Amino acid sequence: MSFLDRLKNWFRSEIPADVPNYEAPATAIEPQNEVNKPVTPTTEVPVNTAETPLTPFWLENEDALRDEGVIFGLSESKAEEKIGAIRNYFAHKTADLVETVGNLSERINELNLFIGQKETRIEELKEKARTLENREAENHYLPRTIVGLLLSLAMCVGNYYLIDESIQPNFPQNHFFIALGILLAGMFNLFNPKSLFHEKDTPISWKNVLEEVGMPLAASVFVFVQALEHQSTVRALALLLFTFFLFLFAGKLLLSNLTITKNDVSLWLNNRRLKSDKVSKAGEWDTEQNQLKNEIDELRIQKWKIVDELKAPEAELNRLNEKREMMIKLFESEFNLARSYREKLTSKQIKKILE
Repeated sequence: MSFLDRLKNWFRSEIPADVPNYEAPATAIEPQNEVNKPVTPTTEVPVNTAETPLTPFWLENEDALRDEGVIFGLSESKAEEKIGAIRNYFAHKTADLVETVGNLSERINELNLFIGQKETRIEELKEKARTLENREAENHYLPRTIVGLLLSLAMCVGNYYLIDESIQPNFPQNHFFIALGILLAGMFNLFNPKSLFHEKDTPISWKNVLEEVGMPLAASVFVFVQALEHQSTVRALALLLFTFFLFLFAGKLLLSNLTITKNDVSLWLNNRRLKSDKVSKAGEWDTEQNQLKNEIDELRIQKWKIVDELKAPEAELNRLNEKREMMIKLFESEFNLARSYREKLTSKQIKKILE
């Protein structure tokens, strides 16, 4: 008669009516070794080696595990000893699977990272392409500005010859250099970058007026005095007014046209570059995007191969983990049930049950 049969029969005949009947499985198993005193079972803990340890006899089937739970429940031993042995056994058994699953999962994470980086780069290229496509050419007036610059330069040259003719009788030898000096002094008043007449928000003081008007007026008066000796007063006065306003506005006009021409040339070059970029860079970005998409497809193929390879060890690992938890719960159930009976039995009765 098996151990569980003896335990079942003894419970039915000896345990008082107020004690619940313990229905153990009737499956026949090999009887445990009989003892002449209360048994304190030895804990079978697998040796922690690199290889999977031999399966303890009490883990070979559920009936043996139930017997072990009953024996430990009727003894003074703690359930944690056997539970630790079960976990240790399955830890050895699943070590290779855990390592395999970890390596494959790490490889999948790396591939996901590479795919994410390439997708981010594709979005950046798309954003650059949209920005470039939405950029419009800026308006400029380069032809008009160039014409204005040439006219301003012609005004300066004409003014030079007018001054030279006016002072030549009084300065017959060095009139070329003197006329050039008068022209430069009158026309290019560089105290202020902009004309005072064009700055609406700048307060006007006598110093500002003197800086703006002083040199052009002095140069015009000098030409007027030189022309008055050999020209009529009316012609000299006309020359005074003409040179004064020419000095006052023509110099600033020439310098302003130089600045505007520089800005318009920059706009023209930027527009040409933009037009070229819309053709060349857009094509380069499209080529790079197609290349990145092909690389992403290759990485995804590698990823799904690894995912398929991961399914088998992952499923086996989950199966072993579920089996481990099932065995632990089964052992705890039998242990707790036997422990509850042990409190109601004497040592003699426990000895008789284990015989």
